[in-house]
Amino acid sequence: MIRMLTKKACSQYDVTIFQTPKYRQYKGYKTVYRTSIPANSRENCLKETFSRFNVTDRIPENYKGRFLSTGDIVLIDEGRGGQHYYQLKPGGWYPINRILLC
Repeated sequence: MIRMLTKKACSQYDVTIFQTPKYRQYKGYKTVYRTSIPANSRENCLKETFSRFNVTDRIPENYKGRFLSTGDIVLIDEGRGGQHYYQLKPGGWYPINRILLC
């Protein structure tokens, strides 16, 4: 009980990665991969996602996309907590509207 009050428990975040067919395109995003990532917050989830899909030894074998790079979009689905879209830009991850995926 005390642990729950003093430290937020690690939870599983449902993460979907969207990429364009070619690097530096701004239209035509397609779902590349979906997985669960354990993290304490959305920010930690984004950091873990970036490190998992940009280090060759950590990339899952069934991942068919490229390394995460500028312009790629990540959806974090928290169920009742809502869906949150983030795009990787030169300064880091920024929240975006779902409309950019169309």
